[in-house]
Amino acid sequence: MKTSTSGYLSNRVLKTNVGFLLSAGPGNSHDSRLDIPEPVRIADDLLVSSIGGTLRLTRIHEGILVQSQLQVALESECSRCLDVVEREIELTMEELYNYPHRVNSEFFVGADAILDLAPLMRAEILIEAEHRVLCRDDCKGLCPDCGSNLNYDLCDCADKRIDPRLSKLRELLDSKPE
Repeated sequence: MKTSTSGYLSNRVLKTNVGFLLSAGPGNSHDSRLDIPEPVRIADDLLVSSIGGTLRLTRIHEGILVQSQLQVALESECSRCLDVVEREIELTMEELYNYPHRVNSEFFVGADAILDLAPLMRAEILIEAEHRVLCRDDCKGLCPDCGSNLNYDLCDCADKRIDPRLSKLRELLDSKPE
């Protein structure tokens, strides 16, 4: 596989020619293993670190039934401290790719007999991926004043911060002679 100049594979690696299944007729299937250990750009907004698992393509009267059990590794940002978090999600996909293409069908086999898994994978990953990811359960997050990552740095901003409703009390404490 050829890596692009940006260090990841394009989503072309997720396109497969299913002409042999289309010509074989309904009832035929093909099992394969996906093993892509390099980063893959699934879509403009989604880059995965690796893809692995099983893929079954079955020719049925309406087109190609795609069934897969995949493990997808991707990087996310911690919701509290913005550190990069590597995580793996399990994808179980089952979708009919219509052939010939029907107007109301989102997934279809093109006239060139190419089946593109990227749109289906993108949709499934976005559904399965947790939106609130933490680097660890006790993540302290970022200081709201100075932006320091409180997991690594200490700051004294919390000592200086005061609720505006209590500012008069702070003035009294500051003006009190020792």
